[in-house]
Amino acid sequence: MGTQNTSARTSSPSRKGAENHPRKRTRVGGVIHRNVRHTTRFTVVGNHLAQHHSLSLVAIGLSTHIQSLPAGSPVDIKTLAEKFPEGTTRIASGLRELEVYGYLLRTRERTEDGRIVTRTVSCNQPGRIGDDEDRAHPEPEAAPEPERRPQPQPEPQARRTEPRAEPQARRAEPRRRALPAVPQPAYPAPDLLVTALDVLAGLRREDPRLHLSATDAEHLVPGVAAWLERELTPDAVRRVLTFDLPREPLRRPAALLAHRLGAQLPPLPPFRAPGATPAVRHPFQTCDLCDLAYRAPEPGTCGSCTPET
Repeated sequence: MGTQNTSARTSSPSRKGAENHPRKRTRVGGVIHRNVRHTTRFTVVGNHLAQHHSLSLVAIGLSTHIQSLPAGSPVDIKTLAEKFPEGTTRIASGLRELEVYGYLLRTRERTEDGRIVTRTVSCNQPGRIGDDEDRAHPEPEAAPEPERRPQPQPEPQARRTEPRAEPQARRAEPRRRALPAVPQPAYPAPDLLVTALDVLAGLRREDPRLHLSATDAEHLVPGVAAWLERELTPDAVRRVLTFDLPREPLRRPAALLAHRLGAQLPPLPPFRAPGATPAVRHPFQTCDLCDLAYRAPEPGTCGSCTPET
């Protein structure tokens, strides 16, 4: 028989339980952070941007760079392309992605001398108003009230008990009605979403009443992308959305567009086998004998006419 080593440490059940606890396990191959606290020249970026599931890395990097710039810095496509190697095409696509998700607001304004300039607003947290605008437009201080002398209070039995009305400012504001649901694309590619945003931004040129906010456009972009997936051109989608609009003022143009995107969604295109060549469609030709139109690769006579010999 072998001798047992009585000096060896025996593992207790509590120790085994601590080793098998899921919180004590370390994941092999994961990132290890070595962070140093910044005291100067740093920018705070939210995880909703740094870990965004739909934005491309180009868009995330552009938004981080723009947020780090001081106010008044140029952020046009040409200036950014001179700083980074991505080129004008990828930078323009990234800026449009940031517009789709509300991280960037770009509007065109006309100056006093007649020039049209683009105003760019960077939002570090879309959907919320920053404190910079409040500091730029402070509210006027209220004038000190004149000193009032205390007046004798009436006797308790003489006071009238009346229902106390709620202040007008504390009443809850009516909630905005939600927009109708819109179709969702099967593959929401960034280029597809950018094209859909361009379609929505161009509707106000067809009818000024179709001016949409950034929040409304973000809700409608997937619906337009679902139409573009069904082999419709941007001009075709724009014509459907602006066709036969009511003459009265549009109180909720975004709701009207959302209804049309869902109610008039076209069917899916027919299935085409991979590698199948479409049927050849020859141009129209005019018959030399009967002047009727027919399709043929070259001019001549139609099938009903026989050329004279």
